[in-house]
Amino acid sequence: MTTCIEFDDVVAGYKDFMILNNLSFKAATGSITLLLGPNGAGKSTVLKTLFGLLKPRQGRILLDGQSVAGATQKELLAKGIAFVPQGRNLFGQLSVYQNLELGGITLGMKTTHERIPEVLEFFPRVKQRMNSMASALSGGEQKQLEIGRALLLRPKVILIDEPSIGLSPLVVQDVFRLLRKLADQGTTVLMVEQNVKSALKISDEAIALESGRLVLQKPASELLADPNIERLFLGGAHATPVAATV
Repeated sequence: MTTCIEFDDVVAGYKDFMILNNLSFKAATGSITLLLGPNGAGKSTVLKTLFGLLKPRQGRILLDGQSVAGATQKELLAKGIAFVPQGRNLFGQLSVYQNLELGGITLGMKTTHERIPEVLEFFPRVKQRMNSMASALSGGEQKQLEIGRALLLRPKVILIDEPSIGLSPLVVQDVFRLLRKLADQGTTVLMVEQNVKSALKISDEAIALESGRLVLQKPASELLADPNIERLFLGGAHATPVAATV
């Protein structure tokens, strides 16, 4: 499998407080890579750094072998990277359709209007509520709308942070099935998710971080069977660092 995303000796953080400490890992094209680790391990910081919200102090970030470290968010969107952050990030007093229009603002309205129907085919419940205010949607529908906005860009990479927060178990499974379908169609997904066991079931690769460093990378199926998974997730890995595998 080819490498889509590569972090090479990346250091990043806020002012003098570094969160990512010489982090190196690879994520394969068309795969779901799950970032694990205790709170403060640097999982969300990986997504923010890749999406240009934080500038790396050191190291390289590559997309398909080309450096994107320090690129602006507009440049990253143009390169096919979409970010679905944690929480709700909609315009509540605008309709579903208007929220989708804003999601495609960098495409131009003609292209956006052409793509909205194809995106809505992924989300039949959202499609039925196109004229509803976004604030009137259920939590699951709102998350689907956020993902739909990202899909308007036809991204090659989706960065998604805690997609299950506030959702019922059934809706979470719907979201996970969609991510798996997108990956099977060639989209690379880099995900942070605390619903670890369910997320591992639909992931290809799992990466465990501690203090902004890689402590483990292995196939998700192997980690799912590991009796130490709860300790890795809740209590800190404290494992012997191993070489990243792809």
